[in-house]
Amino acid sequence: MTQDIQIELSSDEALVLFEVLSRFETSGKLEALDPAEECALWNAQSALESVLAEPLKEDYRELLRQAKERLTNE
Repeated sequence: MTQDIQIELSSDEALVLFEVLSRFETSGKLEALDPAEECALWNAQSALESVLAEPLKEDYRELLRQAKERLTNE
């Protein structure tokens, strides 16, 4: 069982990220089309960095592989 985490986004970040992810769903391309989208993606990554310990662990690649497997099988 995996543990839930929480990150905080401003309403502007959430709205812009929603647009980026919605566009990805239809186009299959995850890309930032302007500086605001880049900023929202960077801020989300920064928020995740502040709560995730796994990227700093020696077995990060294995932990990532396992997480991908769990998500694929859900």
